[in-house]
Amino acid sequence: MSRNLDDLLTEQPNPATAAIDTLPTAAILRVINDEDKTVAAAVEKELPFIAAAVDTIVTAMKSGGRLVYVGAGTSGRLGVLDAAECPPTFGTDPGLVLGFVAGGDAAITRAVEGAEDDAGTAVGQLRHIDFSAADVLVGITASGRTPYVVAALEYANTLGAFTVALTSAPGSAVAAAARLAITPLVGPEVIAGSTRLKAGTAAKLVLNMLTTATMVRLGKVYGNRMVDLRPTNVKLWERAKRIVAETAGVSRQEAEDALNACDRHAKTAIVMLKAGCTAAEAEERLKKADGFVARAVDNPK
Repeated sequence: MSRNLDDLLTEQPNPATAAIDTLPTAAILRVINDEDKTVAAAVEKELPFIAAAVDTIVTAMKSGGRLVYVGAGTSGRLGVLDAAECPPTFGTDPGLVLGFVAGGDAAITRAVEGAEDDAGTAVGQLRHIDFSAADVLVGITASGRTPYVVAALEYANTLGAFTVALTSAPGSAVAAAARLAITPLVGPEVIAGSTRLKAGTAAKLVLNMLTTATMVRLGKVYGNRMVDLRPTNVKLWERAKRIVAETAGVSRQEAEDALNACDRHAKTAIVMLKAGCTAAEAEERLKKADGFVARAVDNPK
């Protein structure tokens, strides 16, 4: 953590944007867009490590474990965002994927000065949720040196939990503290040191992959449809009806009737319609198929 910020790649001045303050608006946006195009390529190089993390998370969740994100500033907020999107998108329990940010809930909407240096808070947050060896911890920090994140990883290690570092700084304290490091090297930022830009975008892409691939592996997607979504508002209710209708090959009204017969659970409604069975029978099929729709339809026994 004593590593000099001057040595970090994300802190270096970017030659491609050296004159950005002299450019007209359209040219500023072009420069930013050109730099953003390099992020996906940086993430692509980390796919083997992301895959290893996903496989571990899947195994942990099948055994009752959770995925927990910790981070400060933009990194922490991205983790909180990814965790918050899982229940409505994939029908997960709100406690399955959790996100913590240095400074607590107040830091989600505004900066809390000095919070990232408070190592004790990270450990306290993990203890509060009874974090254990069954869980997976992902520490997110662009600089790789945030004391809050390092402390969380080190505490998780003492419990025997699997730990993952997501950082844009190779060879950092965070990478050293984790069992697995995902390190997309996005290079100097458009504005030197402003890691909410390319480093933040890279982190968002990786987090998208971690939870999306995990949920696919857990049977929460059928084809490419989010069949475990929770229709908690008008938009999601309409989406659920469309998913069931298109997937089962029935009318929108038939889809709605099936959804109403099974507490608006799209996955169950699809199995009902495709297998020609009752809601109770569909639920039993899904249970035997570990929640995978294709297996529930094709292999009822």
